[in-house]
Amino acid sequence: MAIIETEATLHEAHRDNHTHRDVNGGWLRPAVFGAMDGLVSNLALMTGVAGGSVSHRAIVLTGLAGLAAGAFSMAAGEYTSVASQRELVEAELDVERRELRKHPKDEEAELAALYVARGVEPELARQVAGQLSRDPEQALEIHAREELGIDPGDLPSPLVAAVSSFGSFALGALLPVLPYLLGATALWPALLLALIGLFACGAVVARVTARTWWFSGLRQLSLGGTAAGVTYVLGSLFGTAVG
Repeated sequence: MAIIETEATLHEAHRDNHTHRDVNGGWLRPAVFGAMDGLVSNLALMTGVAGGSVSHRAIVLTGLAGLAAGAFSMAAGEYTSVASQRELVEAELDVERRELRKHPKDEEAELAALYVARGVEPELARQVAGQLSRDPEQALEIHAREELGIDPGDLPSPLVAAVSSFGSFALGALLPVLPYLLGATALWPALLLALIGLFACGAVVARVTARTWWFSGLRQLSLGGTAAGVTYVLGSLFGTAVG
């Protein structure tokens, strides 16, 4: 068993093995959700239409319309959602900023009380709170983290979320349409490519989570396959009834 002999070596070992990925960025969630949603929703939409025994041109038109409509809808929804969340956070930060300006001593005592509640000795807590409160911007950042659980310097960007969501949805939704654009006239190539894409997306997502690649891939594959199967059956039933 290896033994760490020096303090410097311990510090380096800790540094090298204690780095974290960015979990607060505004791109990962909309990108992952957009790609999965694009694949599943457009695949299900196209299989549902295909179940109604329509022409392959109608299926292609349905897939392209689903791609465009879904991508714009996802982008608009993500932008509005993230922008609203950011505006709410900024409003709360303004409240905290005014309180720090009007009642600095009360806010300092409040910060000290938070540290005491976490087990810091009262005198040390007052000293730490006093030192941190000397810089108004630093004080705001500390209060925001302690009271609101947010980092004022790391707020998600509505534009990043919207662009990520738009691009990933369009890319995911393109997969089931692609075989038709390349000349296919049957459903199975589109279905096969989409299912492969679902498994691949799930496997890629596993790289930034604690799940194994095969579990994440199979989970996405089963969910997307189930959605496609259900809509195909519904399309067949309603297509027969309408015809």
